[in-house]
Amino acid sequence: MRIIFAILSLLLALLAATPHLIFGQDASPPPADRLDASEKQAILQEVGKVLQENYIFPETAEKMRQGVEKQLKDGAYDSLNTAEAFAEAVSEDLREISKDKHLRFHYDPEAQAQGQRETSKSEEERRKEREAQRAEMARDNFGFRKVERLAGNVGYLDFRYFASPELAGDTAVAALQMLSGCDAILIDLRKNGGGDPAMIQLMSSYFFEEPTHLNDIYSRRDDRTENYWTLPYVPGRKMAGVDLYVLTSTYTFSGAEEFSYNMKNLKRATLVGETTGGGAHPVDGKVVHAKYVLVVPFARAINPISKTNWEGTGVSPDISVPADQAFEKAYLLALEKLKEKVADPARRNAIEWTLQGETAKLNPVRVGEATLRKYAGTYEARKVTLENGALYYQRTGPKYRLIPMTQTTFFVEGLDYFRVEFVSEGGKVKQLVGLYDDGRREPSKRTR
Repeated sequence: MRIIFAILSLLLALLAATPHLIFGQDASPPPADRLDASEKQAILQEVGKVLQENYIFPETAEKMRQGVEKQLKDGAYDSLNTAEAFAEAVSEDLREISKDKHLRFHYDPEAQAQGQRETSKSEEERRKEREAQRAEMARDNFGFRKVERLAGNVGYLDFRYFASPELAGDTAVAALQMLSGCDAILIDLRKNGGGDPAMIQLMSSYFFEEPTHLNDIYSRRDDRTENYWTLPYVPGRKMAGVDLYVLTSTYTFSGAEEFSYNMKNLKRATLVGETTGGGAHPVDGKVVHAKYVLVVPFARAINPISKTNWEGTGVSPDISVPADQAFEKAYLLALEKLKEKVADPARRNAIEWTLQGETAKLNPVRVGEATLRKYAGTYEARKVTLENGALYYQRTGPKYRLIPMTQTTFFVEGLDYFRVEFVSEGGKVKQLVGLYDDGRREPSKRTR
């Protein structure tokens, strides 16, 4: 079950990221099959049978079977003579009845032949395919796009799917260990479409000291429940006391939702962003009538705290903001919380310094052009120029744009540790003071 769930979730994530593979201009669709009423009926009978035997909720499976057969009887599919159009309409009706976002039915003329090719492959062919798959995923760094230590000692991790630990475990461990010295961590799942529960288990284990029950997955097909607890051992350093923030969007789906849902219910992380997509059912693909595929959910997640899951509802954030603002909001929250926790004055001042800068970026102060023109000039070895309505600072190297924090103080874009303040006397600008994050002040008199 785990392998099927992981592969299908991963494929969904990869296809969402590279739709041109299917829908691009180079894709040539196969000739459309045309259907008569008797064939439509035979297809729906087979769909109903597969649902009754596999779908996680038997009562809903029966409702879906009856629903699409009634649609056929009422003539809803009469005008749909091509296989693609018929499959699309049936898929929409099945999802409307079930409210299950993992459920799909689509036309694939190669479905049966592909299945036969898969079962006839030798072990050597399968090994080569696994190696090719691993090489392809490795070129994508197994979905891990960015690992960064931000100012204020806040870590940031952006990855796009939960790959199998067998393939990506070393990469995940390396990413987490790079952030293990941070006081807070932002985990960005806004573009994560899901993946392997085992990777969710591995990564979650770094954020708990004691054994913790994360999730269960019940399979109707096997009538078996698989329990997921944090692992008793993980390589490297744990981060059980680190403040944790999870960034979400409407794209966040399946396994990424599980991670978010687990952390929220365990009160281990603060979720910031949008309500997630709402898919909590592992799936399996079944060939129907030789040329169709029914992606049918056969299992469901059961959270040990809520006793339910996020299917159809998504995971709601603790702090609701548009997805494109989630990073900035979470970063500010992390800095504000750290500022309250830190006792050391120097450390507290450093966090306050960063907090002021990030707040200014989100809420920029407007300084009139007449004032900006007054600030432009030479201050001993420092030079300030006005270009296209913005001030630029230069000492010996490149120019840096100055972003207003107040009417007289600016932070220097690209230099987190340095800011400038303009000092006036009698209505004239007399000094530029260089401000450093360690408290130093370096005044430079205006010379021109």
